[in-house]
Amino acid sequence: MYRFVFLLITLIAGSASVFADMAVDRGKVSIDPTLERWVKARAGSSQPVHWVSEGAVYEYPSGKKLFGMIGFDSSRVIWPTEPDQPVQHLTRKTFTYTDAETGEVLTEYQGNPVIPIAYPYQLITYRVENGLIYADVEQGVEPNIRQIKSNDGILARPMGESTWAYTAAVFLDFPLPSGARYEAWENYDFFIHDSKSGVDRPHQMTWQRYGDLPAWAGGGKAIYHLLSWRVDRHEDFPEQLLKWAKETKPMWLQPPADLNEIRAIQQGEDVGKNW
Repeated sequence: MYRFVFLLITLIAGSASVFADMAVDRGKVSIDPTLERWVKARAGSSQPVHWVSEGAVYEYPSGKKLFGMIGFDSSRVIWPTEPDQPVQHLTRKTFTYTDAETGEVLTEYQGNPVIPIAYPYQLITYRVENGLIYADVEQGVEPNIRQIKSNDGILARPMGESTWAYTAAVFLDFPLPSGARYEAWENYDFFIHDSKSGVDRPHQMTWQRYGDLPAWAGGGKAIYHLLSWRVDRHEDFPEQLLKWAKETKPMWLQPPADLNEIRAIQQGEDVGKNW
């Protein structure tokens, strides 16, 4: 079954420490301020947050629009309570395809069932080394749990006095269990606005991808593009997306509750079959 390595999290592979603040002290645990600022924007401070997305898929090189695309991820953070503990980000995400003209969610295409992208979890562990932020990702189900160690960096840039842009290009090339290779290019731009900006959606992201279409779509190369923004309540989801999620992916409306839930999924319990 075709699945993306959908790396909406793993792009934070090496962000320069661009703020001059002193480290934030959480009792006996000091957290790098750049890391804390990023994690609060991406995964919230304590309560779950969600990033909702909408966009399209285009045939390459013709540029013909093949599908629309909608989806979301749900995240929470586990802050360390001891000096030797890392900041951990628990998330799950799901995306599906819509008709290029009507915008309706597709369940089949040219006689083939349309398979949504559905990750029941990703566990991201953050580390700071030499002024850089790294995000190491753990995903998969036994016996195919994959550890993705972060190696490459992103560019962090100020845009005026109240906005920071985090940009990462991700080049993917690795073998799949089938014997084929997964090859793709993805680019992420996060825009984080502070309260002075007056922006009504202060956490924003745009994503582009060049790579293969899924097998049910006939294969071939395509360009993917998504616009994403953070919401803190289900009521703030786009109506169509929330309806689809409640009907087909209700579990994804909440992030993993804790590490115990992730370990259970890794052993194939509950939702392992959906990986």
